[in-house]
Amino acid sequence: MNQKKPILIAGPCSVESREQLHDVVRSLAAMPEVTMIRCGVWKPRTRPGGFEGLGEQALEWMSHEQALPFCCEVILPDHVEAALRHGISTVWIGARTTANPFMVQEITEALRGTTVQVLVKNAPSPDVKLWIGAIERFRKAGIADVAAVHRGFDVFRNAGYRNNPIWEIPIELRRSMPDIPILCDPSHIAGRREPLLNLSQTALDLGFDGLMIEVHPQPDNALTDALQQLSPTAFRQMVDRLVVRQTDSRIADQELRLLREQIDHLDNQILQLLAARFEVAQQIAHIKARENLTVFQPKRWEAVLSQRLAAAHELGLSPDFVKHLYEAIHAESVRVQEEITNIIVNHE
Repeated sequence: MNQKKPILIAGPCSVESREQLHDVVRSLAAMPEVTMIRCGVWKPRTRPGGFEGLGEQALEWMSHEQALPFCCEVILPDHVEAALRHGISTVWIGARTTANPFMVQEITEALRGTTVQVLVKNAPSPDVKLWIGAIERFRKAGIADVAAVHRGFDVFRNAGYRNNPIWEIPIELRRSMPDIPILCDPSHIAGRREPLLNLSQTALDLGFDGLMIEVHPQPDNALTDALQQLSPTAFRQMVDRLVVRQTDSRIADQELRLLREQIDHLDNQILQLLAARFEVAQQIAHIKARENLTVFQPKRWEAVLSQRLAAAHELGLSPDFVKHLYEAIHAESVRVQEEITNIIVNHE
């Protein structure tokens, strides 16, 4: 059995005063599960006029708190230099910075030759290559200790969250970079307190290596992100309710092996059926080309999708899943038919 203790980073969105910092440090240091304290020092706001952090003054206060190590966000090379002066051993790269490779490169150069740990948050857009690219820049600069932080994505439909989790993206990052630890920042995904437990549990169930959560002594009075921060008491209660899963089990291995063999067999059948479907699509393409018909037939597509969604409902399948599945199948069918049509046209 392998049951790894998750990394747990917690702390206020922003350092607002020395008293506030001391209070949260004292509360979190009493929790043996907490690995590190996160503190916002520079706060790039969407619009001017809001609280933008205390900068180096906050770093000075942090340097006098010895209970746990600290991490903070850096946006500019000057921030890196200030963080290093005050003994900060871990920095994180915010979502907006990750979205700009030029800014990432500037920070990379400022960190070159150091032993600082770097946490890289995903960019706001669901672009796994941009996320991977930022991580690669730090690794190529000789930064050995790099981890990823999943904080959700700003998309058209955020599913009731501040940022849609779109779990497929961090899963793809893990597939592409299996040696990179991945943490989840449920605070920025949720944007409010209520979903934090479920989001945190989902992340642990998916094999994330840890969590990064905002905790404030008086969250309702916080100067930034008040709605999504937990009080130390609420944080303690949430941590107590989290379940850390095993990564393997000898007892379950035999049962899982048999069921996975069934999955493999069914997947082969699905692939064979898809191959047969696209063979029919090719025959349809020949008829459309002969009769000078458009490849895309909107009424037919609407009817197909409506029928498949109805069938999905009868079979107890998720309509959203089936919709995405058939959109992908239809897109490939259109591509196949366009390819056949172009071949026919070019030979005439």
